[in-house]
Parts: sequence; C-alpha cells; structure tokens
Amino acid sequence: MWFSKKKYVSSGSLSQLAWKRFRKNKIAFGSLVFVVFSMIITIAGYLVTPDHSPMANEQNLALSNKKPGFSVPVLLVRRNEDIIENSLFSRMLFGQKSSYQKIPFSSYRFSGNHIFIREYTIDSTSMPEIRYSLADVVYPLKDGYAVDTTQGKLRFTTRDGRFIKTTPGILRETIIQNNLRRTTFLLGSDRYGRDVLSQLVIGTRVSLSVGFISVLISLLIGISLGAIAGYFGGKVDAFIIWFINVIWAVPTLLLVIAITFALGKGFWQVFVAVGLTMWVEVARVVRGQFMSLREKDFVEASRALGYKNSRIIFRHILPNALAPVIVISAANFASAILLEAGLSFLGIGVQPPMPSWGTMIRENYGYIILDYAYLAVFPGLAIMIMVLAFMLIGNGLRDALDVRTID
Repeated sequence: MWFSKKKYVSSGSLSQLAWKRFRKNKIAFGSLVFVVFSMIITIAGYLVTPDHSPMANEQNLALSNKKPGFSVPVLLVRRNEDIIENSLFSRMLFGQKSSYQKIPFSSYRFSGNHIFIREYTIDSTSMPEIRYSLADVVYPLKDGYAVDTTQGKLRFTTRDGRFIKTTPGILRETIIQNNLRRTTFLLGSDRYGRDVLSQLVIGTRVSLSVGFISVLISLLIGISLGAIAGYFGGKVDAFIIWFINVIWAVPTLLLVIAITFALGKGFWQVFVAVGLTMWVEVARVVRGQFMSLREKDFVEASRALGYKNSRIIFRHILPNALAPVIVISAANFASAILLEAGLSFLGIGVQPPMPSWGTMIRENYGYIILDYAYLAVFPGLAIMIMVLAFMLIGNGLRDALDVRTID
C-alpha cells in the first residue's frame, strides 16, 4: 500500500518562523552580529579605548599626524594635582582624566636623583635633554620637590599628606617597571596628536545613540498619529494626512537644520531634530496598515465585546501592523546616522571636543589629497559600513517578515 507524503506546516509562532528565516540569510544575520558587536563596544566606551580621557581628547602635538601602527616610548610623569578617581560605571560613560602626563622621548638616562630624557621629534638629536626629579615622576609631590638627606636618601611629602623616605635606586626601579611605557597608535593620530581609534570608538557611541533615540522618537510620534488617522478615519484622518503631507513636502535636511537652529547646537538637540523629521514615513505606513485591518473580523468582534478604542488599537491592531514598521525602523536608523554625520560635518551637530564621525571628516577632509588621507577615510568607511549594515538588516527583516513566503 502506497502512502503519499504530506508536507506539514512547521510548528511555532510567526515571530519564531521569521527569526529562523532571518538567520538563514547569512548577509543580514552577519550585519546584525556586526551591529550588536558595535553596540557592545559602544556600551564599554572608554574602558576599551586606548585613550581613556574624557572625549578621547588627550592631545600631544609632538605626535601629530602619525601613520597607523606608529609606536613611541613615553615617560609617565605623575601630575602634581588632585585627580578624582571615577567609579567603573562613570569611567565607562565619561572617561577618566589620567593621573600621569605622557612625555614621548627618543632616549633617557639616570643621573643622581634625576632622569634625563630627550623628547621625541622628527630630529630628536637636536633636542636638548630635559631633567625630571625621580620623586616627581613617581609621586604627586605636595611642594613640588624632594629634599636630599645626608644618608643618601630622599624625603618628601605627597599631596595626600604621606611622608616618604626612600632611595634613588628604588625610585629608578619603580620608574623602569611602571613609568616607562610604549604608546601605539593602531589607526594613527590626527593633527592634535589624538588617537584616531579612540575617536572612532566614541564616535560610534554618538552615531548609534542618535540613531536609537531618533528612531524611538519617530516611532512614538509616527505610530500614534498613524494609528489615530487609520482607525478613526473621517475628518481626523483628513487633518492628520494633511499635516503629514505638509511635513513631507519640506526637504528633510533643511527641516533638520531649521530645528537644530531653533533648539541650538549640541548632542541632545541632534536627537530631537533628527527624530522629529523621521516620523512621517512611519505614520503613513501605520495609517495604511490600520485602514486595512480595521475592517477585519477580529476588530469587529472586539467592538462587539465593548472593548475601548485604545485597547483595540494597541492590543489588537498594532501587533499585526508592526512588521513593516520594523523594516522602516532599520532604514530610518541608517538615515539617522547619515543625518547626524551631515549635521556634524556642517558644524551644527555634535560640537567639539566630543568626537563624531562627521566632525572627524570635517576636520580632516583637507588631508585627502595629501599623505594623510586615512584621517578622513577611516570615519567615512565607518559611516558607510554602519549604514550598509542597517540597510542589509532591513532587507533581511523585510524578507523574513513576509508572511506570504513563510512556510
């Protein structure tokens, strides 16, 4: 007896089936992994950057415009000032001012109670030696100097009130072990001697933050207005669609610039300015979805049971209209990154010294025709890769959430 083979529908919810389909799209799933990795780096922030100073703004003009991979020895000289040690969470978000000053050098030697270094320059042989007290290199001195004793020892008082008596030999060993380091610029340094890699990492935080907050603002406004217009219809729909068309007719960049001028320049103003211009497309899509779903049987049943309009809108219709909204949100995330970079490039977005990809391009685009093109190429590549990743995620979500092809 022959039995025909039947194909059964896979068990699981539509979201689970969509997730399985999305994972099969290697390009889209790889883009999602890249974005998640970037978010982890963004959250870690200053804990993973070579430059831990606030805004990654540690400058050293002697190390300006160094090529990727450049390395130089530095002497860490303790600052004679009170440095507040931030908590781990504060260091992650805002960075930590270093307790030491980094002095790049080409050679050093010890003599008596001092260390002599020849600071790094292109022609270091012509530079005179600079003398530092051994105690001043290791400790934050209260009076700025140490006193020699007849027993060949040094005695001094630190800024926190500690009285220390030690020998030059011990201080030399401490300096060799702890204060002689090597600084490497993996992606080079800019014209101010700042680490480009640290600037890129903190710039990622700015771009992803602007994208996330802007998309959230656009979803709140767009879903609310689109749902009201599509569900109630009539004069309410006519007024909202008129308002949408008015906003739609204004060029996005000009509208963002106008809002930015009205709110002022700054970090948080960019969030609001970009978010207030991205809700139009969300509202149009949500309105169309609600107009097609409000006549369905389950909506009629909800009305017959006496449910409130708010419950019907947010608990019954909206979950069935989210698929295209999710796809649009991924595209809007990419648009927000481009808008933020454009505003920062024009000088009306994130303001220095806060690093931003657009600001980095604006500061260094003149080097493109010179031997330092990487200063503008690196942030440009970062923008391109991040925008491409979100566009690929959006395309993958569109295919995965297409219920007509889910089997």
